[in-house]
Amino acid sequence: QVSVVESGGGLVQPGGSLTLSCAVSGSIFSFNGMSWYRQVAGQERELVANSIRNYSPTYAEFVKGRFTISTDTNKNVVLLQMTSLKPDDTAVYYCSVDRWDSGRRLIYWGQGTQVTVSS
Repeated sequence: QVSVVESGGGLVQPGGSLTLSCAVSGSIFSFNGMSWYRQVAGQERELVANSIRNYSPTYAEFVKGRFTISTDTNKNVVLLQMTSLKPDDTAVYYCSVDRWDSGRRLIYWGQGTQVTVSS
């Protein structure tokens, strides 16, 4: 079983920055894709950033130029660096990693970390 644990959420003022961390059990190289999603209560979960092996990262329009997804392969961690935060960025942020196994795509989710942008 794969463990995915997010951390780094909290309260930040508008215009501020925050870096979320996603610790994954096992080698990060064993996964094909790493993603960050977010969800506001009562709304659908939406993709924020996605990184697939051998491809450039992709971002939702609403975070382009402000958020950056990256990996620390030494620590098996997926990072989401968030800058110029807005109140609309308030949500629970989820990390997911996926890999292929015998033709099936397996997706593993974390429990989420709350980000609140407010003055």
